[in-house]
Amino acid sequence: MPHAPVPRSYPIFRRLPAAALCALLSGAVFLPALPAAAQDAPAVGGQPGASRTYAPPSFRDLARTQIDTVVNISSTQAPQPSAGGGRLPEGMDIPPGSPLEKFFREFRNRQRGGQDNGSPESGPNGGPQGLPSMALGSGFIIDPSGLIVTNNHVVSDAAEIAVTLHDGTKLPAKLVGSDAPTDLALLKVESAKPLTAAHWGDSETVEVGDWVVAIGNPFGLGGSVTAGILSARARDIQQGPYDEYLQTDAAINRGNSGGPLYDADGAVIGINTAIYSPTGGSVGIGFAIPSSLAKPIIDQLKDGGKVRRGWLGVQVQRVTPDIAESLGLEGSGGALVTSISPDSPAASAGLRQGDVITAFNGDPLEQMRQLPRLVASTQIGRTVPITLLRGGKQQSIQVTVGELRDEPQQLAMSGSSGAPRSAQPEESKSALGLKLAPLTPGLRETFAIGEDVDGLVVTEVDRDSAASQRGLDLGDVIVEAGQEPVATAADLETRIAKAKEQGRKTLLMLVSRGGDLRYVPLPLVPETGGKKG
Repeated sequence: MPHAPVPRSYPIFRRLPAAALCALLSGAVFLPALPAAAQDAPAVGGQPGASRTYAPPSFRDLARTQIDTVVNISSTQAPQPSAGGGRLPEGMDIPPGSPLEKFFREFRNRQRGGQDNGSPESGPNGGPQGLPSMALGSGFIIDPSGLIVTNNHVVSDAAEIAVTLHDGTKLPAKLVGSDAPTDLALLKVESAKPLTAAHWGDSETVEVGDWVVAIGNPFGLGGSVTAGILSARARDIQQGPYDEYLQTDAAINRGNSGGPLYDADGAVIGINTAIYSPTGGSVGIGFAIPSSLAKPIIDQLKDGGKVRRGWLGVQVQRVTPDIAESLGLEGSGGALVTSISPDSPAASAGLRQGDVITAFNGDPLEQMRQLPRLVASTQIGRTVPITLLRGGKQQSIQVTVGELRDEPQQLAMSGSSGAPRSAQPEESKSALGLKLAPLTPGLRETFAIGEDVDGLVVTEVDRDSAASQRGLDLGDVIVEAGQEPVATAADLETRIAKAKEQGRKTLLMLVSRGGDLRYVPLPLVPETGGKKG
């Protein structure tokens, strides 16, 4: 996250898996077209045929009117006792007695405007028990009474929060409410005079290539103004279930977190939140929460200090071209239902595993990740229509949206890197690059498979097979094939033969791993261009 390099650290986007980074970088390069004013600029000296000049637009009016709405935010966390050693700014251990202890003690004291007293008892945090750690960020005023928007990661776990206005006035702030899934927080300060407030814009009206301006507190340098264009929309950077980030090449660095991203008219269309950076500095790829997502969340925090979200009670996955082919679908849009929570709104409405949701409340689903956001933003208790495909036929059902509750996620992994302890069962069969066996008590124990899971267990995977390439592993359980249950190798052979008769190129498998379900399409014929087995 882009904030000043201080003792407290937050994960920033550069730590995402390489595959995710590559996906985000694809198609993200845009060259801004010259504004019409530049194209029509008069020739130098007014001479026909002379080269034309280009004067970029000035954002001085925007900066002059909006800079007072942007604030610097510093949050202080409780001191952590030092056990003989210290902490580096990024959380790395300093060995006791290391010569780096004094360096980092002096560094932190300079950051806080203090001086090192040279005391040997003063650890690298600056005091006998360690000084509080700090985080620096940005924010912007949305109400003259003193309401301020920022990022949750700037103020989370803070013992004290201070806001510094553009004129240098420093005010204590209290947390009105925060929302971790969207990384938003709302603060309140008390001021003797009304404060200058920014106004929300509509992020849906801003198009790729439009000018945008960021104002913030990068590296503690408050009141910094940078400009660029909107590079892309609806970026999923895998930071939460509701990712819809705007991407910009306006310079955003550590400390810009929580600051506003303006359109050319001076309206806030985003909250600067993250950067992609191998170095920690700006490389022209920054991300902002769109105002269309942020404003409703902030309104809820303002009214009640917390966010209430709609709940459907399904787990879904993306419909890939292979999955679409195996289901006989023409397109690859929608959300494929992998499991349904008992006693959930989805269960009550009659949704089934294997349904493909194509529209929610009249909004078509071009991508699976649209569904969580649409459901979350729906009024709790409201009955809405869901359009789905079941068995290749379109249906519509009504569902009453429930309320999402905070429940601990149960994560379990199963599998083994070696062969099962028990001997290979006689009934095991090979198909589609897999060696499969019916579930037995011994296999359940070997792979920690729950009693509520039935199907064929994977006991061996051909390294050069499509099954291996698509992530199937030892201990996975094939629950369904072709959307029909399988319990024996004969069941699977029947499903394969049926799919081939229907002219399918792939067979859709429902796979259980650690109790979590997902659909995996496996080719019925060897894929070209790969290794031969």
